[in-house]
Amino acid sequence: MSLPDEMACLLKEVEGEGYNLVTRPIPSPGPGDAIIKVDRVGICGSDINLWKWNDVAQLIASVPFIPGHEATGVVVQVGEGVSEVKVGQRVAVENHFYCGQCYQCKEGRGDICQCMDQYGHGRGTMHGGCGQYSLVPARYCYPLSRPLTPDQAVVLEPMGVAHNAVESISVAGEDVLVLGCGPIGLFAIGVAKALGAREVYGVDQVGERLALAMKLGASRVIHSGKEDITEAVRLLSGGNGVGRVVEASGASSLLNGSFKWLRKGGQIAVVGLPKAPLHVDDVMTDLLFKSLTLKTVHGRRIFHTWVECERLLAEGKVDVSPIISHFLPMTQYRQAFDLLQSGKACKIVLDPQN
Repeated sequence: MSLPDEMACLLKEVEGEGYNLVTRPIPSPGPGDAIIKVDRVGICGSDINLWKWNDVAQLIASVPFIPGHEATGVVVQVGEGVSEVKVGQRVAVENHFYCGQCYQCKEGRGDICQCMDQYGHGRGTMHGGCGQYSLVPARYCYPLSRPLTPDQAVVLEPMGVAHNAVESISVAGEDVLVLGCGPIGLFAIGVAKALGAREVYGVDQVGERLALAMKLGASRVIHSGKEDITEAVRLLSGGNGVGRVVEASGASSLLNGSFKWLRKGGQIAVVGLPKAPLHVDDVMTDLLFKSLTLKTVHGRRIFHTWVECERLLAEGKVDVSPIISHFLPMTQYRQAFDLLQSGKACKIVLDPQN
C-alpha cells in the first residue's frame, strides 16, 4: 500500500514540559515490524508525568519520543518475516515491549519482563500512538477478532489493567469494594459485575466520578469526603468486611485503610500507584490474623487479558462509553492535557487523523 511521505505527530524532542505538533517522515517497516494507521489514541493520568517531565517520567522514559501508549488502528504495511498480522487488519497495541529472553518471558510472563521497554515512552522505540502512523514490532500487535468500534478498541489497554486485577482475585459471588473511580477503577467496576460479582461498591471523593460508577454497575457508592468508609463497609457487610477489594486510587489513606475493610480470608488487588509508603495501623488484626491474599498487577496478561476484554466488549457485558469523557482531534492536544490536569476529564481519546 502506498503511503504519504509525511505524517503529523506529537513529539517530545528534548527534556522539559509539553509536546510539539510536528511533521515527520512516515517510517518504513523493518523485519518484524508493522506500520499502523492510527485512528484512536487514548491519554490518561499517567501521561501527565510524561507531559510535565517530572521525576517519574525521567525514570520511565527517554527522549526523543512520540507519546501515546493506548493506540488502535489498521495495519497498512508489514516488514519482512511478519506473520502475526496482515495488511488491512485492525489491531490494538500492547505497550509492554517484553524481551522474550528473561526468566519471566520464558515462563510466559512477558507482562512482567525484567527488561521491559514501553511503547510511547521512548524505550525500545521512539514511536507511540500520537501520530497519524506508527511503527510497532508486529509481535506486540493484538489483532482484533470481533467487530469492536475504534472507541472500544482503544480502551482495551487500560481496561486490561483493571481486568487483570479483578480476575486475579476471583470476584464471582463476592462483594467487591473498588477504591478510586478514575478510569481504571471504573473499568474495574464494570469488569467485576461482568465476572459475576454479587455487589460492587465504588469509593471516591468526586461526585461526578461516583455518578459514573453507578452507570458502570456499582450498586452503592461511598463519597469518601462525606461518609465514613469504615462505618459504610460495616453496614454493607454485616460487620464482616468485604470479600474483595480493588485499590485503584493511589491514595495512601485508601490503600492503608483497605486492610481494615477486608474480611478475614479476603483478597485485595492493588493497582493504583501509592504516593507514600504503605502503613497498616494494626498489623496483627488487619493483616496477619486475616489470612488475606494480596495481589499486584503490572499491565495485562499477554494476550489472555486482551482476548477476555475484547469478548466482554463485543458481547455487551461492559459498556465503556460513559468512561470516555472527551473525544478531540489530535491538533487540540493542549486542551486535552489542560482538561486532564484540571481533573475535569475522565478518559480522553484523540483522533490523530484529524
